[in-house]
Amino acid sequence: MADMVLANASIWTVDPDRPWAEAVAVRDGMIVRVGSAKEVRALAGPATETIDLKGGLLLPGFIDSHVHFLTGGFALSRVQLRDVATREEFRARVAAKARTLEPGEWILNGDWDHQSFSPPRLPAKEWIDDVTPAHPVFVTRFDGHMALANSAALKRAGISRATQAPAGGEILRDPSTGEPTGILKEAAMDLVAGLIPEPSLKERIGAAEAALSLAAERGVTSIHDMADAASFEAYLELRRRNGLTARLNVYIPITEVDLLVRLRLRGSFGDDRLKLAGLKGFVDGSLGSATAYFFEPYSDDPSTSGLLNAQMFPEGIMEKRILEADRAGLQVAVHAIGDRANALLLDIYQRAMAANGPRDRRWRIEHAQHLKPEDIVRMGRLGVIGSVQPYHAVDDGRWAERKIGRERCRTTYPFRSLLDSGVTLALGSDWTVAPLDPLAGIQAAVTRATLDGRNPGGWIPEQRISVEEAIRGFTMGGAYAEFGEEVKGSIKEGKLADFVVLDRNILKGSPERIKDARVVMTILGGRVVFGKPSGPAGRP
Repeated sequence: MADMVLANASIWTVDPDRPWAEAVAVRDGMIVRVGSAKEVRALAGPATETIDLKGGLLLPGFIDSHVHFLTGGFALSRVQLRDVATREEFRARVAAKARTLEPGEWILNGDWDHQSFSPPRLPAKEWIDDVTPAHPVFVTRFDGHMALANSAALKRAGISRATQAPAGGEILRDPSTGEPTGILKEAAMDLVAGLIPEPSLKERIGAAEAALSLAAERGVTSIHDMADAASFEAYLELRRRNGLTARLNVYIPITEVDLLVRLRLRGSFGDDRLKLAGLKGFVDGSLGSATAYFFEPYSDDPSTSGLLNAQMFPEGIMEKRILEADRAGLQVAVHAIGDRANALLLDIYQRAMAANGPRDRRWRIEHAQHLKPEDIVRMGRLGVIGSVQPYHAVDDGRWAERKIGRERCRTTYPFRSLLDSGVTLALGSDWTVAPLDPLAGIQAAVTRATLDGRNPGGWIPEQRISVEEAIRGFTMGGAYAEFGEEVKGSIKEGKLADFVVLDRNILKGSPERIKDARVVMTILGGRVVFGKPSGPAGRP
């Protein structure tokens, strides 16, 4: 008999052999029957929990393939600057947060976006120094590639007009005085970030629980977390307590490759709730911070073509680490945004594949944001996964052409071209850079209508994809990217019972209304983790 029956639903399975169904039966956390109401009802007994989904749309649980999960959990309780559009409001929010803290406590996160100012301008330490004399401040731009430090933080770090920026970093200076403005880019951020006290295990667990709660509300049942070893420790404790309400696949920095090799890991390590999945690296920075690495200079600042990340120094170290990871059978997921960064990374991947021979690598490019046409084709030929975040297209599309011009933007966030070249897309959010909200991501991929309302027909509309393709990117695409397509990503007998229930069928009606759909229930391994209270079904 089944532990749980989900009935009276429109079920889009993402299984090409049976795309639609009426009901699903679950036993011991696994799907045991997918079919008509009559077929599934035959497995129901007196102890079966039967849930009437009232005609809602049942989908496989969403897989967010790129998240900074613990950072997001912490950010929920820290200063919020993402929607700030004036210097006065920026200052007021930082001042308000300072009033809630003890002297000496850091003010962190922020997620500000200087492109929201009119005209766009970077904040400076003078904006906040007089309201934070007792608090070091280190608030990052929402993409995490530059930050504002106040004078108290700069003093602690010993940063002055004489300080030289480290390789892969930049300290912005006042052109008239030479003094640091407080803006630190890329590797220069580490000069301050290294002074911030490490949160305790208890604090990390609390942040993880806050993030897990939000993920359940948004229908996310699996996360690819771009994290560190400290995050893994918190997740292990929650796994021990049976407190994980999403499946976590953790990617730790590629600088840790020697450790994993010494441990003689071959591939991923863990179980279906918590897995050390692979290694995450960086080639460059971000478009908004003007640190994405391009072949040609920025249109709005011809003095720069971007920066290589500190992980690219000394020259050749990234290739050495990737070769080492490959020899150990480890998956790598590397951040590349600018067209030159993507080309460099594909060169490295190609050489490593030739050196170590064929195997099922499923190597990933995280973001794959700006590509030359020939590199789109090369990604497909090499079997490299595009781990992309559609919301960035409708956010950055407001101002990207100012940064790099119309021509380069034609192959920016090139979702359609990547799919047509045979690239598997694993869709994600990049939370906290963008909202942890697959429905918003699906709408962005399908419409490409920018957030400012100026491109209702889609920004670079030829790169739009269908609703079905976008859902597949948040389900089967993510499953494939974590070597999990045999156990998740579609509603199929023998797979994990991970589901999301929406209040409407987003495959029908206007794509512009997808984000208005509401998650009414999230189920992980046959246990309701959001929505209707859980019954007896499921497994620990």
